[in-house]
Amino acid sequence: MPSRWVADLLSDTLTQPTQAMRLAMAEAPVGDDVFGEDPTVAELESRVAELLGHEAGLFTPTGSMANQLGMRLHVEAGQEVIADSLAHVLRAELGAAAVLSGISSRSWASERGRLEPDAPLGLMSVGAGPYQVSTALIVLENTHNFGGGTIQSLEAIREVRAASQTAGVAMHLDGARLWNAHVATGIPLADYGREFDTVSVCLSKGLGAPVGSVLVGSREHMERARIWRKRFGGGMRQVGILAAAGLHALDHHIERLADDHARAARFASAVGAVAPSVVSPELVETNIVMLDVSETRWAPAELVDAAGARGIRAYAAGPRAVRLVWHLDVDDAATDAATEVFTDLLA
Repeated sequence: MPSRWVADLLSDTLTQPTQAMRLAMAEAPVGDDVFGEDPTVAELESRVAELLGHEAGLFTPTGSMANQLGMRLHVEAGQEVIADSLAHVLRAELGAAAVLSGISSRSWASERGRLEPDAPLGLMSVGAGPYQVSTALIVLENTHNFGGGTIQSLEAIREVRAASQTAGVAMHLDGARLWNAHVATGIPLADYGREFDTVSVCLSKGLGAPVGSVLVGSREHMERARIWRKRFGGGMRQVGILAAAGLHALDHHIERLADDHARAARFASAVGAVAPSVVSPELVETNIVMLDVSETRWAPAELVDAAGARGIRAYAAGPRAVRLVWHLDVDDAATDAATEVFTDLLA
């Protein structure tokens, strides 16, 4: 069924599997993954782990589950995880760490989600004993969703890693869009991945798979995560049909993320030219554009409704911002249409 949207920029989770991907799914060899017998899943887990510089991987149905498993591995009930105040694990996973694992959390303020090492290192509370909550895990996000596709500096990550390792505090990377950081910077995925005890990556955003994420870490950690995946309700059977989509995406959809980045930048430049207070084009690093409409006549929801009436779908991301996300189903023509609508509304 054709979409009613001229350009659907609500999220890169909306990507549709291509015909070639559907064919790969239809032809995938499968087995019962709860028993570890699905060969396509095993291939995907091994390949992603190798790409990220780790020993083993675990296929999960969602990115939130991958992150929750990553946190559960490192944090005992009553200990804390710390992350920036805009982090997906704190803002968008519905308090799952507290509800499912008894994990406490604190956050530091960040500008556009960008990592400043002094912030997490100053917030860590190590060996607090019976008086305060002890920090067991730092979670970083790269690229940063609610920050607007912000890429984290590898040097800043390494600074935090060196200090946290010395303190005995683990690190988990929410790398749902790590592919975008890799394509934008040229930094190998493993260079990012090796700085963390565990990493989650998403297959169903810009890569176009219909579902799924992969958690990677040590072999021992993944064996424990497999048990907790089952406890969390994530044991899956002949799921190689879905894993095949992820393998196809790794082969065909990573490098093309550069097209999404270029289109997002082109849109931001045009909007910034007519409404400089709304977006700074130089801050658009990947496929996400955040429009700050606080100095315009628009409330975010009203601007989203007005754009929607003209066939452009976007997301009201709070009391000040509208988010637009480029992905493989948004081409040059759709980008031109979105640009025309938003420059007209914001001029």
